[in-house]
Amino acid sequence: MTGYRPDPGPRRDSGVPGSSRCPWGRPGPARPAVPRDHTGGADGNERLTAAAGAVLLVLFAAEGVTILSIHQLITMHFFLGMLLIGPVALKAGSVIYRFTRYYTGAPGYRRKGPPAPLLRLLGPLVLITSAGVIGTGVALGFIGSAAGPWLFLHKAFFVLWFGVMTIHVLVYVWRLPRLIGPDLRGPAGLARARDVLAGRATRWLLLAASIAGGLLIAAMTVHLAGPWAGFHHAR
Repeated sequence: MTGYRPDPGPRRDSGVPGSSRCPWGRPGPARPAVPRDHTGGADGNERLTAAAGAVLLVLFAAEGVTILSIHQLITMHFFLGMLLIGPVALKAGSVIYRFTRYYTGAPGYRRKGPPAPLLRLLGPLVLITSAGVIGTGVALGFIGSAAGPWLFLHKAFFVLWFGVMTIHVLVYVWRLPRLIGPDLRGPAGLARARDVLAGRATRWLLLAASIAGGLLIAAMTVHLAGPWAGFHHAR
């Protein structure tokens, strides 16, 4: 019959990129939605590390003041030393977490990249000397004034820690306003603010918990400074 055309059958998709159908006419698999990172990722980790560092900078400065008059301020020196345990543990955990995530290939941490080579060498020294100063201080509290080599080790670790920490602070202190400023100001209603401040509540909770934990340890152990107070008054 004139003008007759056979039915071509079901229309097939051309397979053009972006089509929601596959070349055989069946719907293609839906692309999984990328979950939103509510923890802040690598940037959030960096902000948590910076916030813990800012707290430690204040506490270490106060601890340094007690050294200037250690005979009169030995109890305060001991209290602050125990208080430092919480924030030091938080910062160490944050740094180790970043290290682990980077070397296990987490995309956000790989994109951020590692610290400069000098700082990669400096990081473990900061952790080791900080642990040495606090660890020997705790040992002195429990051993008492008959300290043996522990007092010498405490002083030696402090000298090493002071040198390493001076470099560390000079490198990082100028970054603190940029890193912790948004967390202090709060969101400004912009989309970028939501990304930057992701995990803000968790960071504040961790920081508060570290300080509260340190205060609890200090309150429970401050009586251990008693023998040292008597030792310095007797000298």
